[in-house]
Amino acid sequence: MLELIAGALWAMLPAYVPNNAAVLAGGGRPIDGGRTLGGARLLGDGKTWRGTAVGTAIGVALALVLDAAAPAVGDALGITLPGFPINAAVGLALGAMLGDIGASFVKRRSGRERGAAFPGLDQLDFVVGALLLALLFAPDWTLSVFTLARVAVVVVVTPLLHLGTNGIAYWLGVKDEPW
Repeated sequence: MLELIAGALWAMLPAYVPNNAAVLAGGGRPIDGGRTLGGARLLGDGKTWRGTAVGTAIGVALALVLDAAAPAVGDALGITLPGFPINAAVGLALGAMLGDIGASFVKRRSGRERGAAFPGLDQLDFVVGALLLALLFAPDWTLSVFTLARVAVVVVVTPLLHLGTNGIAYWLGVKDEPW
C-alpha cells in the first residue's frame, strides 16, 4: 500500500508543482493577448507566457531532483520510486500547465470569472493535462508508471491535497479564495 500511494504521489510531483510556481513567477503578457470570444476573455490575465514557462521549467527541474533523490528516498522507505526521463518530465509539467489553461478557457465559456470555483475541474484539470501530455511524450513510461491503481490514488488524493493547500494559502493571505 505504501508503494502504491507513495509511488503515485512521487510520479505526480512534477505535475503538482508547476501551477503553484507559475503563480509566484507569473505576471507579464497574458497568453490570450486580451482577446475575447462571445464577449468574454479567452483565458484572462491569470494565464501568462512567463508563468507557463516558469511553471514548466520548475516542474522539469523538480523531476531531475526527484531522479537524484529516488534511490535514497526509496531505500529509506523500503520501496521503489519511479524515475523521470526528460520527455516524461516535460510532458507532466507542461501538461499540468496546459490542463489549467484549458480549464480557464472552459470557465470563461461558462461565464465564471477569474478565481470563481468550478468543483471537479479546479482540482483535476492539471492532472488530466499532465497525464495526457505525458502519454503523448512518453507513452511507455506513462503506461508503466501510471497503472490504474496509481491513477485511482491520484484522482482520490489530488482533490484533497488541492483543497488543503489552497486553504492554507488563503489563510496565509497568498490566495484570494480558499479553493
